[in-house]
Amino acid sequence: QVQVVESGGGSVQAGGSLRLSCIHSEYITTTYCMGWFRQAPGKEREGVALIDSDGSTSYADSVKGRFTISKDNANNTLYLQMNSLKPEDTAMYYCVADSRALALEVVVAGTGRGLEVWGQGTLVTVSS
Repeated sequence: QVQVVESGGGSVQAGGSLRLSCIHSEYITTTYCMGWFRQAPGKEREGVALIDSDGSTSYADSVKGRFTISKDNANNTLYLQMNSLKPEDTAMYYCVADSRALALEVVVAGTGRGLEVWGQGTLVTVSS
């Protein structure tokens, strides 16, 4: 069974940076679509960034130009580099994975409902 485990969350001041990591239990980065979703307190879950098996990416408009998704196939790790963080980026961030060929632009604009694998989340807090 595929599992993913996030790390790298923490507290940072606005304008700062964090890098989230997601380690998965199998060699799935070469075949699965993977990505990040987030949920802020009292708000609906939203997509952040996705990357498919051939490296194509898609980002939510709110993070374009600030966040970068990447993967290290050799080390079974997915990353989310977050720069120029804003208080509105405060949320629990979840790593996701799915074995299907997804329409990245459509999925990242949604809530992630139906995606196959979810991590437990890592909390990011950005103070002003």
